[in-house]
Amino acid sequence: MTLLDPAPTASHPVALAAPTGVRRLLAAGGPDPDAHRATFGARPRPTPDRLIAEAEVAGLTGRGGAGFPVHRKLRAAAEAGGGTNRRTGAGPGAGTPVVIGNGSEGEPLSAKDRLLLRTAPQLVLDGLLLAAEAIGAGEIRLVADAELHAGLRTALAAHDEGARIQLAAARGDFVGGEASAVVSALEGRRPVPRDHAIRLTGSGYRRRPTLLQNVETLAHLALIARFGGAWFRSIGGAAADPADDAGAGSPIDAGTRLVTASAPGTALTVLEVAGGTRLGTVLAAARLDDAGVRASGLGAGVRAVLVGGYHGAWVPAAALDAPFSVAGLAPWGATPGAGILHVLPHGRCGLRVAAGITRMLAAESAGQCGPCVNGLPRIAGLLERVARGERDPGLTDEIARVGELVAGRGACHHPDGTLRLVASTLREFASDIAAHRAGTCEEEGR
Repeated sequence: MTLLDPAPTASHPVALAAPTGVRRLLAAGGPDPDAHRATFGARPRPTPDRLIAEAEVAGLTGRGGAGFPVHRKLRAAAEAGGGTNRRTGAGPGAGTPVVIGNGSEGEPLSAKDRLLLRTAPQLVLDGLLLAAEAIGAGEIRLVADAELHAGLRTALAAHDEGARIQLAAARGDFVGGEASAVVSALEGRRPVPRDHAIRLTGSGYRRRPTLLQNVETLAHLALIARFGGAWFRSIGGAAADPADDAGAGSPIDAGTRLVTASAPGTALTVLEVAGGTRLGTVLAAARLDDAGVRASGLGAGVRAVLVGGYHGAWVPAAALDAPFSVAGLAPWGATPGAGILHVLPHGRCGLRVAAGITRMLAAESAGQCGPCVNGLPRIAGLLERVARGERDPGLTDEIARVGELVAGRGACHHPDGTLRLVASTLREFASDIAAHRAGTCEEEGR
């Protein structure tokens, strides 16, 4: 698809042509600040109202997994902080908003954020600064894996306003990357999720209004500030069928997104794709479609795909014709989430894989509520028994019964995310459950 460069306006007065095609976030080709400026130009300085309006036009949603409309979080944090830009004041005071860029990537099947921070750090820093100005933040933090800090310190030193941003180390565990857990860690407390009924935009870091965004989200925001919301949505789901748009800011899969694709035993591959691209097309680009799986000797083809990571859902091979979008994945209870696709080839046992993931999730819980302490280990144990081939027909009914006791009762979303994975396992691998009871398994060697 050929994109038209937007005419410069007061909201995005750029002199450079906008990136065309799907290579947007990665268009600079590396972390060099001169390449960044040559590709994207200087950081724009839209008014807070203009930036929020452009984000709404763009329909940008969070890329960390939840997919919440970015303009709504920006506006909520700005309103909670009084809507005044204090960045040039004497320093943060009580109630002054805080912005946090979240580069914590505890999800084992994701590598997009680490790649982005290595190859396009200047774009992330621009997005952080823009978000800070939009909500009047007096403090700006960037949380990332310690192994990335040397490169990020170089990027901060090269950025005109890098001194305004404080770098902090990510925890690296699964629940430690959850938004409220990141805030708790920054406060020096145990990095576990808080009660999900409390919104960070109203009371976050040290009870101040806090905007926490995934680093990919911030990089997109930096592009929207330069080239406008209409440019952002000129590719992807919204461009494909504007009639399906439920209104500006709805999760319509506009623009591009980073996707991490993998299969058992393969490296993680990160791609930038247009929202709503057919699932099979994304996998083909990663050489993990049927042809790629066969050519790599991984198996006879694609059996199923885990979409959204460990808190995601399995979808069948028939879903490869569906768009990688909110609406396209809805029939299987899946969403794009953080852009994760994990292929299960024929010849691998989905029950074994899912049981291993569920056990890991049970072990990774924060341990602060009954559903995590009691429910998840119980479910993991039952699923392991199914995977081992125990012939008790009541095992799956017991998983469902315990799941009903856990659903919606956790202190955070970890139990419900785990239940999503387990429910999709029982649905998509129902024939495997029957085969296990009969003493057979698709896994090679059994």
